[in-house]
Amino acid sequence: MSSMEQLDANGQPTDAYVADAEGDDAPGVVLYHAWWGLNDDAKAFADRLAEAGFSVIAPDLYRGSITAEIEEAKRLTGSVDEADADAIALAAVDRLADRPNAPGRIGAVGFSFGAHWAMWSAAQRDAVGASVVYYGTTGGPFLAEARTPVQGHFAADDPFEGPDDIAAFEGALRDARREVTIHTYPDTGHWFAEPSRDAYRREAAEQALERTVAFLREQLHPV
Repeated sequence: MSSMEQLDANGQPTDAYVADAEGDDAPGVVLYHAWWGLNDDAKAFADRLAEAGFSVIAPDLYRGSITAEIEEAKRLTGSVDEADADAIALAAVDRLADRPNAPGRIGAVGFSFGAHWAMWSAAQRDAVGASVVYYGTTGGPFLAEARTPVQGHFAADDPFEGPDDIAAFEGALRDARREVTIHTYPDTGHWFAEPSRDAYRREAAEQALERTVAFLREQLHPV
């Protein structure tokens, strides 16, 4: 079952898409959207995770803006108030962690722009027990402040996240003694897992989803 709900972040409401698996004891996953905003691709991915047995919340880091155009997406990312986005990101984590029957720990999945919060949230909340990133890297001291495992899904031909970016990201995690697994998909580009984009590659997207589900099931066991 899915619905739009509201989160309180910095004393202001923001929308979030919620897709719940059947039962009250499903592991929780926070999904951080790509730079397009909380669009149908993000919601569809949340639905797929719910079908796989997770309770998912996808917060709107833009507070209402959505675009399908690259230039507008660049503008939106450049205008984000980072402190506000941080508050929204953590409000989603707390919403899942506060469920009465919440089992184990919470997963954080981020697409491109959202990958930063999938990594950052693990350093801010002990409840986050695993991070998954799709064609997005990030950096900062927080990478060494968490010990949770990481899974990454990257394109073989990506002008936004090239081999050097991926290697630097993986290297920083290994230097911090974190468990990390990176998957690179041949004949793919950025956005290969988003059905609305021309870059979408179904076979790679399905394989990445299968790996994501298996990883989250393994990591989000009760503690």
